[in-house]
Amino acid sequence: MATYTDFSDVPTNLARPKTSAILTVRVIKSFQYRTERSLVLQDINLETTTVGQLKDISRQGWKPYRNVELDTLKLYSQAHGAKTTNLIINLDHNEWILTDDTKTLAQAGFENETEVSFFDRNLYEQFKQNPQTTW
Repeated sequence: MATYTDFSDVPTNLARPKTSAILTVRVIKSFQYRTERSLVLQDINLETTTVGQLKDISRQGWKPYRNVELDTLKLYSQAHGAKTTNLIINLDHNEWILTDDTKTLAQAGFENETEVSFFDRNLYEQFKQNPQTTW
């Protein structure tokens, strides 16, 4: 039986330095219709980039959703962490909503391969009241 030695034992969340992380931003247009696009950002410095700067970077990176007020970030998952059954946002853990735009991403708990949802807070609150999806 062959043994594989080319694979690293380093977990992916630790494989890159905090100064050069890869993040996935789920830019959500509609919760009801599950309309979202994932924006993969590379070489993000978690120690110097703030929550507010990540919002600005994400708005520039995905312009087709100009008619949606993208104003809120919420942690979705981290590498090797549990994921929710909802495909675009974690409806639990309101404490994962990032409300302080001046915090660095490292202070907010980001690591390499963190996934975060970016959305309109008013639409999110409406969806939480009645979390029904339509196809």
